[in-house]
Amino acid sequence: MVKRISHIGIAVKDLEAGIAFYQSLGLELEGIEEVPSQKVKVAFLPCGDTRIELLCPTSEDSPVAKFIEKKGEGIQHIAFAVDDLPEALTEAESKGIILIDKEPRPGAHHADIAFLHPKSSMGVLIELCKESDKVKK
Repeated sequence: MVKRISHIGIAVKDLEAGIAFYQSLGLELEGIEEVPSQKVKVAFLPCGDTRIELLCPTSEDSPVAKFIEKKGEGIQHIAFAVDDLPEALTEAESKGIILIDKEPRPGAHHADIAFLHPKSSMGVLIELCKESDKVKK
């Protein structure tokens, strides 16, 4: 089902400060985009075959804002690339994994995404994503 780690989502209060920090480590900014459906602005910084995805809330009621309020800044999710997202969701559910998203939805970077509930993954929010051909490595 899982091919590789696509990206690691890190919740930040200040996107520019987050970008500056990861650039100070030698990573280069690939791009910034807003995902209105998730109420976040995201920045991508490639690192080898994966990316760091900085997530900054654009609204106090966004899931990322709620995450930061509850847990503080830090790793919010790990995303795994899959070849067939609907099939991966069906397979996960057949194994008793609780799905947050039963159907794929649009995400950042032209990807289709779906989340698995942390109750099924030892407290880790898992994103499954079908990456766009535009960004495949």
